[in-house]
Amino acid sequence: MLNTIQPKVTLVGAGPGDPDLLTLKAVKALAKANVVLYDALANDEILAYAPKESIKIFVGKRIGNHAYTQDQINQLIVDNALTYGHVVRLKGGDPFIFGRGSEEIEYVESFGIPTFVVPGISSVIAVPASQGISITKRGISESFWVITGTTSDRSLSDDVALASKSSATVVILMGMSKLSQIVSLFQKESKGETPIAIIQNGTTPDEKIGIGTINTIEEIVAQNKLSSPAIIVIGEVVKESNKIKGFYEEFVSAEIKL
Repeated sequence: MLNTIQPKVTLVGAGPGDPDLLTLKAVKALAKANVVLYDALANDEILAYAPKESIKIFVGKRIGNHAYTQDQINQLIVDNALTYGHVVRLKGGDPFIFGRGSEEIEYVESFGIPTFVVPGISSVIAVPASQGISITKRGISESFWVITGTTSDRSLSDDVALASKSSATVVILMGMSKLSQIVSLFQKESKGETPIAIIQNGTTPDEKIGIGTINTIEEIVAQNKLSSPAIIVIGEVVKESNKIKGFYEEFVSAEIKL
């Protein structure tokens, strides 16, 4: 009997967390999946778009808690594609923004397996937007940096120091464990009064937010018990948001009284 399995891998961006922010193309890809490999940042509700009979494998990674190494994930994708056919690799946000999506695609293609990419709405833009923060605004910010707070060797990216010298909005992912270092770099550039927002679990029901200045943010994080996963937004655009302007002004006025 001829083997009719046709291996194929689709890399799908799951968006920032809100299942309603999944793209139509992503929904269509999931509907045709034989296997779904999903990570910790993909909302479980999104898995409902995959067929009930499809195999669903959690391969998520969190700080200090890796279900699989990246090499093991790469091999799982290939093995399941060769065994079952269409594998959807579901990743939070956009798979090509700090998602190691390109590494997975390159590995799969080395086996001659066809690959497809469905971009996702990145948390870099969507999470600030959900709080009314426009990361660019005419007359306020004409550009933005997007930086990973933690590099592959677990250190703070050197780009944060460069960004701290800029007038651009700075968006940092995976930076909560390095917050004190980030604060120090901006203070070194005399930017202690620069507005900053930290948004945890953005666009989800568990969303939490802390707003202040570079000088006050560590205290605010402690008071609000903010932790990963969170996005750090630094720049004048933070206080321009109508949605959170009241919070920002409240923090600033409290700081002046102190």
